[in-house]
Amino acid sequence: MIRELTDLLMPRTCLTCGRQLGAQEKHLCIWCRSDMPLTWNWEQPHNPMADELNALLERGRADGESLPYVYAAALLLYHHENPYKAIPRALKYGGNLKAGRHFAAMLGRFLSGAAHFADVDLVVPVPLHWMRKWQRGYNQADVIARELARELGAACAPRLLSRSRRTHTQTQLDASARMKNVAGVFRVRRVPREARHILLVDDTFTTGATLAACYNALREVLDPSQRISVATLAVVQD
Repeated sequence: MIRELTDLLMPRTCLTCGRQLGAQEKHLCIWCRSDMPLTWNWEQPHNPMADELNALLERGRADGESLPYVYAAALLLYHHENPYKAIPRALKYGGNLKAGRHFAAMLGRFLSGAAHFADVDLVVPVPLHWMRKWQRGYNQADVIARELARELGAACAPRLLSRSRRTHTQTQLDASARMKNVAGVFRVRRVPREARHILLVDDTFTTGATLAACYNALREVLDPSQRISVATLAVVQD
């Protein structure tokens, strides 16, 4: 009754098509939910997103260094002409934390059913510089990470990574410029030795530059037996 009254006074609308939502619908209408461009990355250990990230890491590999394959998965495909781009943007720019938590929990349920993600025991968000976090009021990667940790039954370490300096926004930079922009930016606080599988989390995978920089910072302090995987809410599709 309360929900129906609230919807009457303040109608909720679908993030992607703008249609008014029914009482049982959350953030997307039933039609947009059924057409949601899921990646199904979690069912494919080797997928385009993971391959792109691993190729990026391989380019920075020292001679003779052997890197384990890094698993990576996103919930949905992001295309600039696709209305579903509204989902990650609602969290990052619109302050819609409820939507962010909803779709992060959805991703978490998918990951928990995937053999190569089910044993994650520590979730680490990509950090924002303190000034940018202060301006926005929250770190969108942190919002996602906490929901993933809850669904996976893992600990969350929102302060394990930090930024040593504020970087230019990555939005208008190409892949090479993005790598230079975040090189050496991330610092790692003490990683729990009992953590065997760390999930590194961001809101959107574009070129992988930021996640690769975080991975490299973590890898420098981790034991070789400690694994790192990656998860994001969306992956950009050309």
